[in-house]
Amino acid sequence: MAGVGKTALALMAAHRAMTEGWFGGGVFFIDLRGYTRALGERVSAAAAAGQLLRAMGIRDADLPPTGEEQLGLYRSVLADRARQGLPVLVVADNAAVTGQVEPLLPAQSCHRLLITSRHTLTLPAHLVDLGILPAAEALDLLRTALQAGRSDPRVDAELESAEEIVRLCGRLPLALQIIAALLRAEPDRPLAEAATELTDTRQRLDALDAGDLDPHGRPVAVRAAFDLSYQRLLADQPEQARLFRLLPLNPGPDISLQAAAALTSTPEPTVRRHLAALTRAHLLTTPAPGRWRMHDLVRLYADQQGCTQAAVDGRDQALDRLLNFYRHTAIAADAHLRALPGQPVPDRFTGRDDAMAWFDAERPNLVTAVVLAEASGRHHIAYDLPTYLNIYLSWRRALDDRVTVDTLAVTASKHLSDRTMKADALTSLGNALSEARRFDEAIAAHQDAVTIFRDLGDRHGEGAALTSLGLALGEVRRFDEAIAAHQDAVAICREFGDRHGEGAALNNLGLALGEVRRFDEAIAAHQDAVAICREFGDRHGEGAALTSLGLALGEVRRFDEAIAAHQQDLDICREFGDRYREGTALNNLGLALREVRRFDEAIAAHQDAVAICRGLGDRHGQGEALNNLGLALYQVRRFDEAIAAHQDAVAICREFGDRHREGRALNNLGLALREVRRFDEAIAAQQDAVAICRGLGDRHGQGRALNNLGNALYQVRRFDEAIAAQQDAVAIYRDLGDRHREGQALNNLGLALREVRRFDEAIAAHQDAVAICREFGDRHGQSQALNNLGLALQQVRRFDEAIAAHQDAVTIYRGLGDRHSEGTALNNLGGALYQVRRCDDAIAAFEQATTIFEVTGDEHSRRMAQFNREQALRQQADE
Repeated sequence: MAGVGKTALALMAAHRAMTEGWFGGGVFFIDLRGYTRALGERVSAAAAAGQLLRAMGIRDADLPPTGEEQLGLYRSVLADRARQGLPVLVVADNAAVTGQVEPLLPAQSCHRLLITSRHTLTLPAHLVDLGILPAAEALDLLRTALQAGRSDPRVDAELESAEEIVRLCGRLPLALQIIAALLRAEPDRPLAEAATELTDTRQRLDALDAGDLDPHGRPVAVRAAFDLSYQRLLADQPEQARLFRLLPLNPGPDISLQAAAALTSTPEPTVRRHLAALTRAHLLTTPAPGRWRMHDLVRLYADQQGCTQAAVDGRDQALDRLLNFYRHTAIAADAHLRALPGQPVPDRFTGRDDAMAWFDAERPNLVTAVVLAEASGRHHIAYDLPTYLNIYLSWRRALDDRVTVDTLAVTASKHLSDRTMKADALTSLGNALSEARRFDEAIAAHQDAVTIFRDLGDRHGEGAALTSLGLALGEVRRFDEAIAAHQDAVAICREFGDRHGEGAALNNLGLALGEVRRFDEAIAAHQDAVAICREFGDRHGEGAALTSLGLALGEVRRFDEAIAAHQQDLDICREFGDRYREGTALNNLGLALREVRRFDEAIAAHQDAVAICRGLGDRHGQGEALNNLGLALYQVRRFDEAIAAHQDAVAICREFGDRHREGRALNNLGLALREVRRFDEAIAAQQDAVAICRGLGDRHGQGRALNNLGNALYQVRRFDEAIAAQQDAVAIYRDLGDRHREGQALNNLGLALREVRRFDEAIAAHQDAVAICREFGDRHGQSQALNNLGLALQQVRRFDEAIAAHQDAVTIYRGLGDRHSEGTALNNLGGALYQVRRCDDAIAAFEQATTIFEVTGDEHSRRMAQFNREQALRQQADE
């Protein structure tokens, strides 16, 4: 490639060789001028041999008359020097073809011929293929070149501008040397000003002109360097020159063989040969097999040449062919992503994986193709192409790209003056904005779409827009409006007999019903959605409905069914290679696993979800998974890790302005902080959570936060405040009809009441909690309430009842495998037994508790149980 520094590197190597004394027979340089415009100026091998012989000390009078004879003498001189042990280095610069240098190859292994060329020559030689400089080395070159002759601090003083100059010069050494020379001539010129000048692509090549001539009288300029390669191409290979001029029309960074064939309307085998030839000429590179790329400055040069030959090359028609190639191939690929079992699909791709691989390779081209189509007035393509990109871009979480193309589709629909197109495009844009969490804009787009469809009397389109509107309304917690929108969408689908659309609308309706805690209705809606998707063989839709069903089942504590639903969804996501949905499925599965105390599996599921979201760049999903991971870590007493996970979740929620999830993450953070006795921080986190939930009108979240706040206040002996918080939590849960969480709040309320010696009220609260947990089959909650009930009964000296309660708690904990809680219950049981002077039984209970706390690593509880055991032993000895 021109300007990459071939000659400079060869000369540096030659000078190093001379300095080190590696070539006692001499170091010789010759410029073969292989890229001059005039063929007569190119130096042949024979002429080169004559010049080299003169440099080696052979007088003109001793030179043979013909070129062949001079080549023979050149070989004889090299052989003679080899016999004398005098190795020779010949530097042959700017060779254009193999014939210029092959006759100069030395026969003796001690000699070396160092060749530079813009082409890859067919020689039995070691190839050093120079690319552009790495960014750091390019910046160093700019710094060094600026400081030639005088100190120049501008690179370090304006580092960002210097880096931008390096980028705009494409890290090409010639371009960097030229801009440095221009800047040296203006030592007071800011680098920012030079960077701004280079930003204008129309003028960039003009700006990279030193205004000077090289020893051959050629301009020292990037364009002049490229001219030498292009003029040779133009003279020798006009079809390759045409391809070179047309390639900049490709909107993305690289191009495939099929796209290049469409661009030039040339058979693929022919285009492949042309692309290979341009690659050998280093006018193209191959960043991946089957793909070709131009350096940025070469692309600018080729584009300018193409504009001068637009009519001859059929440039407009070439762009039409290229954009239609991308459109038609995207249609075929999208069909594979949407296809239900048994549906015919284009044979352009072997299957969904093949189609996804094509989308992955072409995504930059496809997105910029939409931009180019709209900018060039090809509005039909700008409107149409995004339709076939949306599913792919959502699956890959390329949400900025999706918003970009859907926005352009709306703009194109306005140019086409087609209201149906506009409403469809607004619906797609609204979906993209929702996925990007720009909900207010999404709602506005969907509302505009609904209005247009209603004006047009397009009921089917109205239904699609309504279900999308409902999803966006749900995200901003306008649940009643969301339910109404989804119900209208379901009704419209039924009106038209659109069973498949009805399934999607029912699933979305179920989500909104779940948010207002109408779980039975939500479950019914999700079950109907699953059944409809199975009826149509829509595996992807089935997975979405299953994960929604699993969440609703979890809310009514049908955890085994929830786990089964999430596992089925996970299998479907993996079947489709849908990594985003896989992360969501893992996260939801972890929630259900935690509820049945399968904590290690839950942690693994959440960790996998975090990794997937991080890999996809889905920060919001990562925050959700981290929050849930923290809850699972909390359950296995890995509190420091839980705190870190919740803190990260809080930070991500704040980054997105997601106040609802921020409140949940703060509430959970407070739980973990309380366990490591950072009570003030825990109280602050939960007070913030209460405030956020109250501000959002999230009564259920407010109840959770108040319940946990009460527990933290209890720990610092602020019992009156703890009682008030727990009473508020109980009242909220009763208002909402959430019996299960009412039981949890009652249990905690009883703890605080006991501390202020309101024992009868405490006992009543714990008894109610036991009854509620038993009603819901919540064995773990039941055992907690029983344990606390036993403590309250001890305070009023109802020891036999206390012992029974603690024994029941121990039995349940043991059955659940909750060793730490079992230890706590045993310790409390020992206390009750001690009170009725059953010292042997009490000692046995304390000993079991001590052993358990040793195993679980709870040193504080172990010391307490050990102390109680020693006290019982003393009592036994006294008796």
